[in-house]
Amino acid sequence: MHNELTQSDIKKMEEEIEYRRLVERPKLLEEVKTARAHGDLSENFEYHAAKREKNKNESRIRYLERMIRTAQIISEDSREDEVGLNNTVTVRFADDGTQETYRIVTTVRGNSLEGLISNVSPMGKALLGHKEGESVHVQVNEKVGYDVEIVKIEKTADDSQDKLRGF
Repeated sequence: MHNELTQSDIKKMEEEIEYRRLVERPKLLEEVKTARAHGDLSENFEYHAAKREKNKNESRIRYLERMIRTAQIISEDSREDEVGLNNTVTVRFADDGTQETYRIVTTVRGNSLEGLISNVSPMGKALLGHKEGESVHVQVNEKVGYDVEIVKIEKTADDSQDKLRGF
């Protein structure tokens, strides 16, 4: 299965890879070298901890490179008056009138606790392509669904403050 990523997702991943290679890797290698100098490696906690951190960094680099290599690039473009990727959307729930604001992002950046919902989540799929003032039915599963009204759509010009999930 390929992850759907935008060009900005790819760019953020490439920036993280570069940081990990140029900043983290030398620092972690030095920590391993310093810990190794403390003597008996079989009982040297600092050495094992430093090696573990170095390996986590290398694993993260490989993971990001694989994500980029296998990604399916999708467009962030949407019509000016429609909900699209990286748009902030305010919705009103029909059942109780409460309002919530979400940002539609790709799966790799989704974090519902921060109001970032994936374009493949039930809410994200339902909202994409719709306009302000429209009512949309969000189907959660075969038995559960609810209606929301799109109150406001904001096009997001810069997403440099966003973080990729788990990064």
